[in-house]
Amino acid sequence: MKKGKVDALLGIVFGDEGKGKVVDCFTPRYDVVARFAGGPNAGHTIIFEGKKFVLRSIPSGIFDEGKLNIIGNGCVIAPDLFMQEAQELEAAGYDLKSRLHISKRAHLILPTHRVLDRAYEAAKGKNKVGTTGKGIGPTYSEKASRTGLRVGDILADFQQKYATLKARHMQVLQDLHYTDFDITEEEKLWMQGIEYMREFQLTDTEIELGKALAEGKNVLAEGAQGTMLDIDHGTYPFVSSSNTVSGGVCTGLGVAPNSIGEVFGIFKAYSTRVGSGPFPVELFDETGDKIREIGHEYGAVTGRNRRCGWLDLVALKYAIMINGVTQLIMMKSDVLDTFDTIRVCVAYQKDGVTTTDMPYDTEGWQAVYEDLPGWKTDLTQMTSEAQFPQQLKDYITYIEKATSTPITIVSVGPDRAQTIERMALDFRL
Repeated sequence: MKKGKVDALLGIVFGDEGKGKVVDCFTPRYDVVARFAGGPNAGHTIIFEGKKFVLRSIPSGIFDEGKLNIIGNGCVIAPDLFMQEAQELEAAGYDLKSRLHISKRAHLILPTHRVLDRAYEAAKGKNKVGTTGKGIGPTYSEKASRTGLRVGDILADFQQKYATLKARHMQVLQDLHYTDFDITEEEKLWMQGIEYMREFQLTDTEIELGKALAEGKNVLAEGAQGTMLDIDHGTYPFVSSSNTVSGGVCTGLGVAPNSIGEVFGIFKAYSTRVGSGPFPVELFDETGDKIREIGHEYGAVTGRNRRCGWLDLVALKYAIMINGVTQLIMMKSDVLDTFDTIRVCVAYQKDGVTTTDMPYDTEGWQAVYEDLPGWKTDLTQMTSEAQFPQQLKDYITYIEKATSTPITIVSVGPDRAQTIERMALDFRL
């Protein structure tokens, strides 16, 4: 029997590219959908049949009956937020307990982790990273220091383990003089979340995935955030706390590198970033505001304004290289429908130096642009590539040639149906 493959679907710049929608569209082609990194700070928005869902920890394949969804060992889970998210889906008629498995090796976000997150951020003063305050960073820190709690820990002697770790957190907070908080009600809800999680199948998901692949089943690995927020390869320290790149699929799910098949890289037709950190293409003018308003560029979980700019080919090419992207998926093309001119960043410039490679530190670099004509056409009603205006086709070809990677899907609106597959040439040849 032919062994199955793991295809990775990743946000490849700063995240918020629309991964959830594409995973939802792709799910019928796969047997398993698995999240491999991140926590409830990442919101994947899915819209279909007039309904809107925001998924934070649960894989976006959950809407397809009969498909197994997995929260992998590389993820971190807040039981109270997981319970809230899952119960909303159950109320909408989705049977989660029959189609969602959770890795016993995934780490738990405690209420005190969230307090620590706020305390650490406050201590940075003007050098804040811009975290969501969801406790993600402190949880991953304890994973690395080997002091954290994992999902499997709730199956035996949990209260003692919880009390020990909470006491350690409280001492740290006291040392930081960060004592003005009350987690009493939050902790009660968190414990309810623990009991709720016990109702799910808490398993050795890496073994499940290994068996599924051996049986010839195919897996879609769903990423969170984007390459430029990767803990190793992003704009450190303004990054997430996990490996968001394709290499994280192997470590975050327990699958071998030779199991990886296609690597789908999702990007927007323009650029956005949430939180602090360098962003060479950021627009501080009416154009940036216009992109934000048309694109509804506000965080799905936090509601924060996203910083907006033109497409950054320096970052995009870097991400394609790091991830080994085999196919590109361009999202939110319709947001640029009304622009006369569309700009593309082709290089960075600083102190008389111009580079097309991603610098170690992008602080202070200015974008160098090339201009392309806009298509000035409403894309939202289009259902095939044949209907695309020539200027959009030229924009797609320009990106393909610049990145040496085919764009095989173009999204022209938020709905599941507004996703157009195209016969792209393979520019890697």
